[in-house]
Amino acid sequence: MSELVLEGVTVSRGAGPVISDVSLTVTGGEVLALVGPNGAGKTSLIESVSGVTPHSAGSLLLDGEPIDKLSRVSRARKGIVHIEQGRAVFPSLTVRENISLTARTPADLDAAIGQFPELEKRMDSPTALLSGGEQQMVVLARAFAAKPRILLIDEMSLGLAPVVFMRLMPIVKSIAESGVGVLLVEQFTQLALSLARDAVVVAGGQVSFHGTAEALKADPQLLHRAYLGG
Repeated sequence: MSELVLEGVTVSRGAGPVISDVSLTVTGGEVLALVGPNGAGKTSLIESVSGVTPHSAGSLLLDGEPIDKLSRVSRARKGIVHIEQGRAVFPSLTVRENISLTARTPADLDAAIGQFPELEKRMDSPTALLSGGEQQMVVLARAFAAKPRILLIDEMSLGLAPVVFMRLMPIVKSIAESGVGVLLVEQFTQLALSLARDAVVVAGGQVSFHGTAEALKADPQLLHRAYLGG
C-alpha cells in the first residue's frame, strides 16, 4: 500500500502563510477527510501536494521518497492524481472518450468503467448531456483509469445536492478499498466523516483536530470547537 506523508507543510501566498505546519499521513486503502470552514486553506494544502502550488516549508514524501522538487506532471506520473474543484469534463467528447484520456491500456479503461455501472449505458453520449452527478462520475472514472496511488479530491460535492453526493460516496469508498489512498476535502462534513477512518480539521490556517472521524461524529461539541480553532 502506498503512503503519502506531509511533515510540517506550510503554504504561503502573498504576504504570509495560508496554512501552516500541517502534518498528516494518507495511507493506501483508506480515506482521510480534510474538513474545516471556508478559507481555512484546505485547497491550498492539497494543491501543494499535487504540485499546483509550491509549499514554503515542510516536506512531502511518497512511500518514503521526497517529492518536494518534482513537477506536477512528475508527481502525477508517480500516481498522485488530483480532482480539482468543479466538474472538469470535456463536454464535446463522449463519456468513453473522456475516460480514455487517462487510461493507459484497454484493461485500465474496462476497470474504470466497471466501477461506474450507472455510466455503462451512457458511454457513447456526449458528456455535456449528462447530469451534474453523472459528470462527476466521469471525473472519478477518469481519475481511477489513471491508476492512482494517492487520490486528492477537492470538494466533489460542489454544485451537487446532498442526495446526489451520497450516490458518489460508495464509489469513493470502493476506490479506496481497491488500495488507493484518498485525501478528501469536503464541505459536507458529516458525510465526509461517515466515509473516512481519520479526519483532520483545519481552521484559521492551522490544524485544530487530528484524530478519528468517529470521535468527531460522536461529539458535536468537539467538532464545533475544532471549526472555531479551539
